[in-house]
Amino acid sequence: MIAQYFSDQLGNRISLQYPPQRIVSLVPSQTELLSYLGLDECVVGITKFCIHPPDWRRRKAIVGGTKKFHFDVIEKLSPDLIIGNKEENYKEGVERLRQDFPLWMSDILTLQDAYSMIESVGCMTGRQSEALNCIKEITTSFARIKKYKGQSVLYLIWKDPWMAAARHTFIDNMLSAIGLNNVLTSSERYPIMSMDDIQDLAPHYILLPSEPYPFTQNHADDFNRLLRRSKALLVDGEMFSWYGSRLIKAADYFNTLEIE
Repeated sequence: MIAQYFSDQLGNRISLQYPPQRIVSLVPSQTELLSYLGLDECVVGITKFCIHPPDWRRRKAIVGGTKKFHFDVIEKLSPDLIIGNKEENYKEGVERLRQDFPLWMSDILTLQDAYSMIESVGCMTGRQSEALNCIKEITTSFARIKKYKGQSVLYLIWKDPWMAAARHTFIDNMLSAIGLNNVLTSSERYPIMSMDDIQDLAPHYILLPSEPYPFTQNHADDFNRLLRRSKALLVDGEMFSWYGSRLIKAADYFNTLEIE
């Protein structure tokens, strides 16, 4: 193994022993990507939210959550590469890990950012051909999308308080990619909203994802009773917000949405 330099999506330059043999992933969607790339033997630690592939939760060390790391566990693992994300991980924890380990951070707002991340992770781990194949599978599947006709949508991510995905988010980019119009055109990131705000926006559809807040049919039924001009739908949050190899499955899922 030899030392090589790589730049992450925040512009940080890191040095690591190539190819890395002890990888810790701090982000569920990137954990799944590492599995797709065939790095089972190299991944030693994941978060408690890394549910794909399911058997890794039994076989890999759990290093805490995305917003609270178990530093003692990570130190014992002696990783030669840690992979995180600007939005999903917390700054203080990231800065502490950066002092002791090679830490590569993604920053993903668009589908193109996701492609760049996939290619970069492939290059860092010696899985370039697998990464390019992943990108090819995603682009091929997205070419099959039957785009919607500009229906307006509100994509909620949380309850108590209500929070939604607005501009400058990966979710907003996915909505646009499939032909849906986000009603939050004047807001950025994840604004807090009131029920009056939601009623005033009057979107054609309110999308209630399975994560990060686990919305249920009861929530959808409540919205459908309260809002006569909108229809609430449950959707798979992973398909809209995971930016790794899960995107291979996303396009076909988008074609099944009950949107008219």
